[in-house]
Amino acid sequence: MNLKRLFFQPAFLFLPLFSAFSQQLTVDQKVADLLSRMTLEEKIGQMNQYNDDWIATGPVTLDADKAGQIRNGQVGSLLNCVGTARTRKWQEEALKSRLKIPLLFGQDVIHGYKTTFPIPLAESCTWDPELLKKSARVAAVEASSAGIHWTFAPMVDIARDPRWGRVMEGSGEDPYLGSLIAAARVTGFQGTLGSTDGIMACAKHFAAYGAAVGGRDYNTVDMSDYLLWNVYLPPFLAAKNAGVATFMNSFNDLNGVPATGNAYLQRYILKGRWKFDGFVVSDWGSIGEMINHGSVKDGYEAALSAVTAGSDMDMESRSYKNHLATLVKEGKVPVALIDEAAGRILKKKFELGLFDDPFRFCDPEREKKALSNPDHARLAREVAAKSIVLLKNEGEILPVPESVRKIAFIGPLVKAVKQNKGFWDVEVPGVDSSFIVSQWQGLVNRAGADRLLYAEGCKIEGTDKSGFPEALRVAEAADVVVVSIGERRDLSGEAKSRANITLPGVQTDLVLELLKTGKPVIVLINAGRPLVFPELSAKAPAILYTWWLGSEAGNAIADVLFGTVNPSARLTLSFPVSVGQIPIYYNYYNTGRPATTDSNRFYNSSYLDESIWPKYEFGYGLSYTTFAYSDLKLDRKELDAGGKITVTLKVTNTGKRAGTETVQLYLRDKVASMVRPVKELKDFAKVTLAPGESQTVTFLITDEKLAFYNARLEFAAEPGEFDLMIGASSRDIRLKESFTRN
Repeated sequence: MNLKRLFFQPAFLFLPLFSAFSQQLTVDQKVADLLSRMTLEEKIGQMNQYNDDWIATGPVTLDADKAGQIRNGQVGSLLNCVGTARTRKWQEEALKSRLKIPLLFGQDVIHGYKTTFPIPLAESCTWDPELLKKSARVAAVEASSAGIHWTFAPMVDIARDPRWGRVMEGSGEDPYLGSLIAAARVTGFQGTLGSTDGIMACAKHFAAYGAAVGGRDYNTVDMSDYLLWNVYLPPFLAAKNAGVATFMNSFNDLNGVPATGNAYLQRYILKGRWKFDGFVVSDWGSIGEMINHGSVKDGYEAALSAVTAGSDMDMESRSYKNHLATLVKEGKVPVALIDEAAGRILKKKFELGLFDDPFRFCDPEREKKALSNPDHARLAREVAAKSIVLLKNEGEILPVPESVRKIAFIGPLVKAVKQNKGFWDVEVPGVDSSFIVSQWQGLVNRAGADRLLYAEGCKIEGTDKSGFPEALRVAEAADVVVVSIGERRDLSGEAKSRANITLPGVQTDLVLELLKTGKPVIVLINAGRPLVFPELSAKAPAILYTWWLGSEAGNAIADVLFGTVNPSARLTLSFPVSVGQIPIYYNYYNTGRPATTDSNRFYNSSYLDESIWPKYEFGYGLSYTTFAYSDLKLDRKELDAGGKITVTLKVTNTGKRAGTETVQLYLRDKVASMVRPVKELKDFAKVTLAPGESQTVTFLITDEKLAFYNARLEFAAEPGEFDLMIGASSRDIRLKESFTRN
C-alpha cells in the first residue's frame, strides 16, 4: 500500500456521509442521517453565520478564535469571504471538524462581481427581464469562480420613496414589473443549482422594508394586509416560484413586530401558505437588534423570538450561538425546531454539491478565466446603454452629430473612475480599477482625444466656484457642451437616506452658468436614486439620466451620446417635482374628492402650492425617434371566468431613426369590493422598428391580470367593468377601451 498517497488524499473523501450506502439516499434522507449524528451544539453551529475578518457590511464582532470555532462545528457560514485562496483556507478549517460539514460562503453580489453592471434600479429601467437574467448569470459565473456559493440578492422590495437610499438596489415602485425582474434575477443567479457556475440567490428583505416611514433606513413600517399582499409581497412570491434558495428578513418592524421575529411573515406566509422549502437568514445583526426595537429584553429572548418565528440562520448577532442550547435544555425551544432550521441549511449544502467536493468552487484557473472573459464586458456595455433614460431632448440636440468638431466635457464626474461602479460593488482581491471605463475614456474611445476639451468646473459637494471660469472658457471654445454631474456613489445605498435629494453642492449653478454661453448643453445626471432638479428640468435642453452604470459606463454613455444606441429605457420609479410630494407613485387609489387637474385645487385631494403629478412618471422615457399608436381592437368586450380577451394594436415608427418602444398596458377595476388603483401595469411589449415600419402588438387579458387579494386575502378576479389603457408611460396613455368581466 502506498501510505504516502493515502495520507495526502483530500479530506473530503473521508467524510462519514459518503459511504456507498449514503450515495443511494435522497437529499432529504442524507439530511436526516446527518442530523441524527449531530450534537445540539453542532446543529446550532449550522445556524450561525460569521463575517470574515477583512471586509464588513455591518458592525463587526471580532472573535479571538474564529478558526477554532469553525473546527468545533460552531459556524455554518461565512460572509464577505472572497477569492479561491481565502475560501479554500476557511473550508480547510471546516473539514477539520468532527463531521467535516463544509461552510457556505455568502457575498453581496448585488450588480456584478468583477464585471460591474448598472445598479439594479438602473437595470430595471431596461424593462427587459431576459437581459437582466443574463447580467445575473455573468455575476454568478464570476462569483462562483471565486469560491462564493450564495449572493444576498436580488433585493425585491417595492419602494415609493426616493429618500430611502436602498431604492438603488431594487426595481422601483411597480409590483408587476418588479415580480418579473425578481424571477429573472433569481433564475440568472442560480442557473442549475449544483453546477459550479450557479450560486444561491436570496430574496430580500422580507418584508415591506421599502415602505420605511420617512424614507429613513431601518425605520418602522405600518400598513394594512391589503397593501402588503397586493403591492409589497408579489415580487417575493415571484422569487419563491422561480425557485429562490433563500430569503432574508428585513430590519424594519411590520405593524409593531420586527420582521426578524415575525411569525406571520415567516411561518404563516413564507413557510406556510407559500410552502417555501429553503432557509431564511437574518440581516446583519437583526436578531440582536430586536432588543433595540423593544420587543425583547435581551439576547436570550431575541433568540427565542427569532427561531420560533422561522429565522433559520443568525447573521453576525451571536444570539443563536449564545442562547439556543440553553433554550432547548430549558424546554422553551423544541429540538424539532432546531432540526428544521439546521436541516434546511444542510439541504442547500447537499444541493450545491459541497458534501461531494467542498472545494468545487475553489478553482484558481476557472477564477482567472471567468474574471477576464471579454464577453462579460460586452454584455455590461449593452446593459448599461439600455439603462440610460433620455429625459429631455429639445431641438434634437441629441445624438451628437459626427460633424461636431469640439466637445467640451465638463463636470466633477467626467474623469471619475470608481464612482461609476455605484454602491454595493465588490472589492475583488488582486483586481485594480483599470478595467473600469471612465466617462472621459469612453468619449476618447468614441470621438478621439483631439475633439475633446475638459474642465472639472466644481466638486460634487461644497461651495467652491473657483473652477467656473475655466469651465466657461472651455465651453466657449467648443461646439457642444456635455456636463456630467450627480451625487457621490456612496450617497445612495444602505444607511444612505437623504431628506434633501437635490443635486449636491454648486453643480446646478455650474450648469446654469454654462447655459448662459448659448452653446448646446447636454446634462448627464449620475445617481443611485431619483433626484430633484427643477431648474435643470426647466432650462437644460437635453438631459440623460445615467444612474451608476458600472464598469462599462464610459463606453455606454458614448454609445448613447453619439447615437450608436438609441435610448430605450423607461423609468421604474417616479421622479418628484419636489421633496414635498414624496411618496409619489402612479398606482394610487382615487379618493371621494379626486384631484384631476392642478388648476382645480380646492376641496379635492391636492396641494395648494405644488402639482400632485410627478416631474417624470413611472414608465417615462424618450427616444431619438417617435412612435404612433393606432388601431386598438379587442376580440370581445365581455370576459367570462377562465376566458381571455385578445387585444391588438399597431405601433409605427414615425421618426427618422430605428428605435425601441416599450408599449405599456394598464388596467383599472372601476368598481370592486375594495378600492382599486387608478391604473395598474399588467403587461408590456418591447418593439424595435425601423423608420416608417409598423408592427402589430398583441396582449391577452385573463383573470390573472384582473385578480387581486381581497379582504379575505383570496387572490380572485371580480365581475365588473374595467378600463384598458395603452400608452408610452403611466401618464402618456395613447389608446383606451373598456370591457366587462361576467
